[in-house]
Amino acid sequence: MKEIMVLQAVCSVVIVVLEIPSGYLADVWGRKRTLILGSIMGVIGFLIYGVSYGFTGFMIAEIILGIGQSCVSGADSAMLYDSLLERGKEREYKKMEGRISSLGNLAEAAASLVALFLITLYLKAIHFNNPIEDARFMVPEVLRIPYYAQVLVAAIAVPAALSLREPARHKKLLNSSFREIVDISVFALTGNKMLRRNILFSAFTGCATLTMAWFAQKFFKENGIDNLQVVVLLWAALNITVAIASFSAYRIEPKLGAGGSILLITLSIPLAYILMSFSGLVWGLVILFSFYLVRGFATPILKDYINRITDSEIRATVLSVRNFIIRINFAIAGPLMGWATDVYSLSTALLLGGVIFFILNLIAGILFIASRSMMNEPVHYISRTRPS
Repeated sequence: MKEIMVLQAVCSVVIVVLEIPSGYLADVWGRKRTLILGSIMGVIGFLIYGVSYGFTGFMIAEIILGIGQSCVSGADSAMLYDSLLERGKEREYKKMEGRISSLGNLAEAAASLVALFLITLYLKAIHFNNPIEDARFMVPEVLRIPYYAQVLVAAIAVPAALSLREPARHKKLLNSSFREIVDISVFALTGNKMLRRNILFSAFTGCATLTMAWFAQKFFKENGIDNLQVVVLLWAALNITVAIASFSAYRIEPKLGAGGSILLITLSIPLAYILMSFSGLVWGLVILFSFYLVRGFATPILKDYINRITDSEIRATVLSVRNFIIRINFAIAGPLMGWATDVYSLSTALLLGGVIFFILNLIAGILFIASRSMMNEPVHYISRTRPS
């Protein structure tokens, strides 16, 4: 478990290093070009994963995938919001972001079922033609099939990115200096109280939901579910749960209000960690599915809160600052919880994670709710390195 989380931490460190520069690159060079670059790196990363045999090869693949992901994250949401803004439909962002998140999770659910079908089909063919000992020996090789399929799926993103049209923005960044990157990042975290609290709360929540995703399968195994078919079906069901919540988020949020939405996310996510640390299989699954409902609700809502008050010209960079904080926290929390799992137990690791995320989310959530009256006031960035 520690090695698995170290691999993910390596990916997160790469994203941490490149997240903000890539967001700035999207603002300067263009969101479309940055998305094309990220899509190409995704294809290369999965190809390397498919042909690798050990930790080093997997780490190289994670580094390439981290570069690709850093190029895509921030640029995609910024491009969507500005495309809607150009048409006077920015109020629909929450709905559209929810649809994207929903479709992504439905695709992940479908992909897991397709992968299971491919693996089962291949294992049956091996068992039919060879002694059972050979079939067992070939199982690790069979698990490569989804990676080869993923190369083809990832390749679809390249022509998809090429087909996009760059939206016109009210302003354009003219100076691509490193100082400008630093200035925007500092501004995002210190220039406005509401923007800072938005970013921090969204980032702490994102880290907590990302970490749980990597411990779900471990929870299944600890509770006696190690059958591949059952694990895949549960994983598909979890992703469908996220999809339903994301798709419905734009309808639910107005009923709860900003304060109610933030309170729900603040308490339910860390509480799920703590309750799962004391739960068996049945109640643990109930809590896990509830967690995934909140995860699906939170993603489009929290991105919308940030976009509402952010200038178009720095939107991708600001969203990348959010993703930067998610990844730097995950690079610490993931291996720490992986170590706690290996040395002590999964229950200890979940309890540790619950306490950490409860403290972070509670502080950020209280501050967010206290200043929510400012959440619709636009925040304007003034560059020190460019003429106004």
